[in-house]
Amino acid sequence: MATLALLSLTSPSLSSPRSLPRSNHTRFGVLATTSGWARRTVRLPVLCSASEPNQNAESEPETTSSPPSSSSDLTYKLCAGLGGIGFLETTYLTFLKLTNSDAFCPTGGGGSCGDILNSEYAVVFGVPLPLFGMLAYGLVATLGVQLLTAKSLPYGIGKSDASLVLLGTTTSMAAASAYFLYILSTQFSGTSCSYCLLSAFLSFSLFFITLKDFGFEKVQKEAGLLVCIAVLVAVTLNSSYSAPVSSSPSDVDLPYFTTEISTPSSLFAISLAKHLNAIGAKMYGAFWCSHCVEQKQMFGREAAKELNYVECFPGGFRKGTIMAKACIDAKLEGFPTWVINGQVLSGEKDLLELAEASGFELNEFSQTLIE
Repeated sequence: MATLALLSLTSPSLSSPRSLPRSNHTRFGVLATTSGWARRTVRLPVLCSASEPNQNAESEPETTSSPPSSSSDLTYKLCAGLGGIGFLETTYLTFLKLTNSDAFCPTGGGGSCGDILNSEYAVVFGVPLPLFGMLAYGLVATLGVQLLTAKSLPYGIGKSDASLVLLGTTTSMAAASAYFLYILSTQFSGTSCSYCLLSAFLSFSLFFITLKDFGFEKVQKEAGLLVCIAVLVAVTLNSSYSAPVSSSPSDVDLPYFTTEISTPSSLFAISLAKHLNAIGAKMYGAFWCSHCVEQKQMFGREAAKELNYVECFPGGFRKGTIMAKACIDAKLEGFPTWVINGQVLSGEKDLLELAEASGFELNEFSQTLIE
C-alpha cells in the first residue's frame, strides 16, 4: 500500500491529466498513450499546425513575373517604324539602280541625287549599295516587330540575343552612314542629297535608340564587339572603293571626238540659242556624254553652233586626265550642266524651260514654231 500511495503522489492522475502547452507550429507532435496506471508520451517527428500551411507565401517567388518594360516596347516600336521607312527608301533606290532610272530629287537642282546614285560610291564590290541598306533596314524592322509581338522568336533565339543582333545591325548601319557622310562632304562638296541625309538620320536614330535600350552595363561588356563591327564596316567599304574594277578609268584611253548634230533647227531654237549666248549662258559637257549630245539635238544643227558650249575634256579622257579649269571652277555635279544668270541647272532641259530660265520672250513665236 505504501508503494501504491507513493506512485499515486508522483504520477499524473488518470482522471485529470495535465494539459500540454499548445502551439500553432511545433517541430514535433506529441502522442499521449495510457497503459494501465500510467501515461507516457511519445514525440514523433512530424509537422503539426493549428491551420494549413500558407503555401501561397512559399510559392510567390516562383509564380511572380515582372511586367513587360514599357521602355523596351517603345524601342521595338521605333525600330519597326523607322526600319520600315528605311526599307521603303532603299527599296526605291535599289529599283532605280537596277533599272538605270532617274531619281526624283526634291532638293539639289534635280541632278544631285542621280549623280550620286550613279557614281562609283553607289556600288560595293559590284553590288548596288541600296540593296545592302534594304536588307539591313528590313532586318531591323522584322526584329522590332518580332520582339514586340511574338512570345517566342524563331529558331529558339532568346530576346537578349535578338537585342544584341539588333544593336550590332544598327551599329554597322551607323558606321556606314558616318563613312558615306565623309565621302559626301569630300567627294561631292556642295551637293545636296536628300536620300543620303534621310538614310543617315534613320541609321543614327536607330543606333542611339537600341544603344539606350540595351543598357549601360551590357554595352560595356559588348563594347569590344561593337567597335570591331564598326571597324570592319569601314575597312570593307574602303577596300571596295580602293580595289580596281574591270571598267576602271585607268584602263580607258578615249581620244577626243565630235558627234555630228543631224536634226534641223527651228526658228525658235535658233533665236533661243542666240539669246542664251548673248546673256552669257553656258552649257558644260563632255564629248563622251550621250545626254550632252541629246541636248544639242534638241536645238538642232544650226542652233547648236550658236550655243556657248564648254567642253570639259578637250584632250580626250585617259588615266590622270583632269577636267578643264573652267569646269572645275564651275563645281559641276554632272553633264550636261547649264549656268544661266547665275542659276545652275543639271541634266537635259526642255527648250521652253531654258527660255523661261533665261527670260527669253516667247510672244513673237507661235505654238507651231515652238513645236
